[in-house]
Amino acid sequence: HDMPPDPTPDTLSFFAVYMSHFINPKSVQSYLSGICHSLEPLHPTVRAARNSDIVKRTLTGCIKLSTKQTTRKSPLSVADLSRMKSKYEPNGSFDDILWLAILFSGFNALHRLGELVWPDTVAEQDYRKVIPSSSLRWGNTPRRFYSYTLPGHKGNRFFEGNTVMITQRTDGANAVPIMENYTSLRTANPKTRFHPALFVRENGSIPTRAWFIRRLRTNFGADYAGHSVRSGGATDLALRGIPDSSIQK
Repeated sequence: HDMPPDPTPDTLSFFAVYMSHFINPKSVQSYLSGICHSLEPLHPTVRAARNSDIVKRTLTGCIKLSTKQTTRKSPLSVADLSRMKSKYEPNGSFDDILWLAILFSGFNALHRLGELVWPDTVAEQDYRKVIPSSSLRWGNTPRRFYSYTLPGHKGNRFFEGNTVMITQRTDGANAVPIMENYTSLRTANPKTRFHPALFVRENGSIPTRAWFIRRLRTNFGADYAGHSVRSGGATDLALRGIPDSSIQK
């Protein structure tokens, strides 16, 4: 191509464009760093050429050209929850009602899925991060509600945790009767009656993320994931006129 052998800003810029046709442009930045490291003993100005405006702008342009549209999982809606309630209540199995209780609680309290179930990796499972069954409380001021304590995390210096309160609703996302049904089944089952975790399966094990996601996708398809519960609850609050500042808290 009649280009000079010296690594000038122009040659490095052409190299970036050429390589971006074959690999991810973000990786080209690493390639250029390696080239500078190898050629610096022979060409002391190679780093200055690499840091020139034309090379930086060329890389930026290549990255922009290769970007892909962001894909997000669909949020759940009140109608989705109402349909699940009709499907599994009142004759669902213990684990069916447990799944509903987690689903409805996560939707109403904007939980991250990791706050309600255990990780799939055994090494990451920690009882200190499990919602304790002893923290469950019921009340009627002014509407029927239930509350529990979300354990502290590393960002909470005193590990005091947070109290989550879920009140009764008049639409299909009302979690109170679901939770009442689940606690009745939990109390009647000797394997779960005295279990330290609030959400526990019929066999006495704590539900995992894979267990929850498998049931979620069986009912809603692959376009839904764990974050669909939290995003669905946030979308519902926005549709009901709750200010964004309050939702983000």
